[in-house]
Amino acid sequence: MVSGMAFSSLLRPRADGLLPAAMRFADSRGRVHAEPEHAFRNPFQRDRDRVLHSSSFRRLEYKTQVFVNGEGDHYRTRLTHTLEVSQISRTLARELGLNEDLAEAVALSHDLGHTPFGHAGERLLNRLLAGVGGFEHNIQGLRVVDVLEKRYAGFDGLNLTYETREAFVRHAGGGYGAADGFPPGEAPLLEVAVTLLADDIAYLAHDIDDGLYSGILSEEDLRGVAIWSMAGIDQVDGYDGLTPSLKRVEGVRRLINILVGDAVCATRENIMALELDSPDAVRRTMADAIAFSETTRTRKEDLKKYLYDNFYRHPNVMAVMENAQEILESLFRAYAGDPGKMPEDYRRSADAWGIERAAADYIAGMTDRFAMDEHRRLCGGGKM
Repeated sequence: MVSGMAFSSLLRPRADGLLPAAMRFADSRGRVHAEPEHAFRNPFQRDRDRVLHSSSFRRLEYKTQVFVNGEGDHYRTRLTHTLEVSQISRTLARELGLNEDLAEAVALSHDLGHTPFGHAGERLLNRLLAGVGGFEHNIQGLRVVDVLEKRYAGFDGLNLTYETREAFVRHAGGGYGAADGFPPGEAPLLEVAVTLLADDIAYLAHDIDDGLYSGILSEEDLRGVAIWSMAGIDQVDGYDGLTPSLKRVEGVRRLINILVGDAVCATRENIMALELDSPDAVRRTMADAIAFSETTRTRKEDLKKYLYDNFYRHPNVMAVMENAQEILESLFRAYAGDPGKMPEDYRRSADAWGIERAAADYIAGMTDRFAMDEHRRLCGGGKM
């Protein structure tokens, strides 16, 4: 057991402004392909910029979060979701004394492996590829940044640092690691765990916003969910007469503040309790250092269940997703049956990775609208 004085030192930033447990770029395990350091950007900043300039990142603008692209101009897309995760990750990292550059790089890259039509597309590809390793969007993200992006003459992929690449594997959970070049049994760095938690905060908040805006969710029903009730403004002086729109966005803003504030306080306690005095100590611990308090975690899970029951599984949403899966399955069958229907890069990769994996790579990189256009072209399908 360490003393109280030693405990407090765990939360005292060093000269560079970072906690002892934070990841410093000087301690990075490097890149697969050695490159000279940049004159004025550290390695994690370079990772961030490489992700931002990638074609996979741009295509997130037209990939589904919940509502298929084209259903409305005000709904979140996979890109706006990613930007919201990045903002929350940076806030948490800055407040906790962690490496903001690494947290930002991880946040901006975390959904690069997502398919068109959200998790419905992921589930479909996982079923179709069951005999050749399945499909998981985090591992697909690693594949995107290691293999599929073509932006450099000397190598495939973006050649990101080990730490940014590792985040894909740690986010994917069990079953991955050693085969991908990452030691199994290591816990995520705090900057990686921050992004996982920020992802939860972002999608819960913005899915409530989109759900209420769409009319699928109702303010009256949401009042029965404890954490939303805490964020509500019905009993707050000075808010009489607000429009439903302003009440909605005010509640969402307050919900984010509740969750972020709770996470900061709980995480500081965890860092002390777990005696996290270095990134190596973080990697060795299997406990969740970046976390909510137990009360808030329970309330967050209640909110998540509410959204699953009343939003993600709503008949209107499910009908669109079922149609989307039919589109993607038809495309997969078409490409697997005739690789000549795919671009040359993917036809060549079929020799190395197999036709199923090549077809999945091509489909996973599509936007919603391109997948629908391809379906009409190849299969004669109508609009969704």
